[in-house]
Amino acid sequence: MKKVTVYSMLNCPYCVKAKALLDQRGVKYENLMIDDWSDAQWDEFVKKSGMKTVPQVYVDGVLIGGYTQLADADAAGTVASWK
Repeated sequence: MKKVTVYSMLNCPYCVKAKALLDQRGVKYENLMIDDWSDAQWDEFVKKSGMKTVPQVYVDGVLIGGYTQLADADAAGTVASWK
């Protein structure tokens, strides 16, 4: 089983879609809500990923990307292997 982590925000429709896709595929994931992060935490987050958007999906510590990249991985059949 892969370790899947989703960084998300409460009112983000793409975060909802990403988590729903993982749920539909039966992939367990850790959901880290970043709504209340300080500016320093946000800056470190952006520095680490190079992305300023959420969701950010990591598999075994490797950034997969956002919802679009997750959907592409699902279409390729990769997401099912994360269970």
